[in-house]
Amino acid sequence: MESGSHDFLKELLLTPSPSGYERPIQDVVRSYVAGFADDVQTDVHGNVIVGKNLEAECRLMFAGHCDQIGLLVSQIDESGFIYTQTIGGWDPIQLVGQRMTIWTASGGIPGVIARKPIHLLKDEERKAPVKTEELWIDIGARDKEDAASVIRIGDPVTLELGYQELRNNMANSPGMDNRTGLWIVIEALRRAAAGPLKCSLFAVSTVQEEIGLRGAKTSAFGIDPHVAIAVDVTHATDCPTIDKRQQGEISLGGGPVIYRGPNMNHVVTEKLIQHCETAALPYQLAASGRATPNDANMLQVSRAGVATGLVAVPNRYMHSAVETISLDDLDRAADLLAAFARELSPDDDFTP
Repeated sequence: MESGSHDFLKELLLTPSPSGYERPIQDVVRSYVAGFADDVQTDVHGNVIVGKNLEAECRLMFAGHCDQIGLLVSQIDESGFIYTQTIGGWDPIQLVGQRMTIWTASGGIPGVIARKPIHLLKDEERKAPVKTEELWIDIGARDKEDAASVIRIGDPVTLELGYQELRNNMANSPGMDNRTGLWIVIEALRRAAAGPLKCSLFAVSTVQEEIGLRGAKTSAFGIDPHVAIAVDVTHATDCPTIDKRQQGEISLGGGPVIYRGPNMNHVVTEKLIQHCETAALPYQLAASGRATPNDANMLQVSRAGVATGLVAVPNRYMHSAVETISLDDLDRAADLLAAFARELSPDDDFTP
């Protein structure tokens, strides 16, 4: 991975973007693409649409959502402890013992989520499941007035952001879902722009995927693409407790994952596979027998229908503080999408 692109990935991972509060990360995207994009637009929903070679008739859209799961301040009690709602899908046990950041108009306020120490838990409390509504954030406030002087109802909250590299070119961060997909679609456009393009290419940093695939729906309606590829994370199964019989064999470092199934256009899928085989690019196959729970879902049924593909990044420990990926998988996915864009032409027929 080139150093400038690596720096861009790290900046994305260190920038907060809970669903509906994506402005900070979209500022990072807009700044990064300014040097190579032909056009950069932000729609009223907050999607950032990066365009290249806009005069071409055939329109190709890459979509990677920029939002992450988070929390939302809903109440401050008399002692200054803060209660929240969830933004997106949380396993509550992932929150216990975590450092958190509440993002206010004046910056981040650090806090922690914990529970009664094990020494004080009754037997029935130890056996009871953790409930999100029973967890609180402690910012060290003296009382409600002190907490309310720096925090407002409706402020978003994330896990403490960070980035850590592991052995064998792997890395972890709370925000791999889906800063990785965002990075891939932007990097793919940058790489594709180095050669001639026969299509108009749009790389979109979509918003609000985690609360209903909303940004993909609105941005695709505006662009009206002929072909679209969504990029997101998927569950890696090369770790204990994951059932490969249903989830397949998906490994970190094994290359990008190309999905097959009814949500994906078969011609798009086969072209992606052929690009990998021609370039000796490692790839993995996965199957989904239903509408996928990511941006590909909305892309396929936009307007009169879009020829849609889905490329995914293997991710261990999804929706946790230590989502783990292979940097090699990101690089290869960007190469795959760039090659697809360079070879797409108006003569291609994606009719089933």
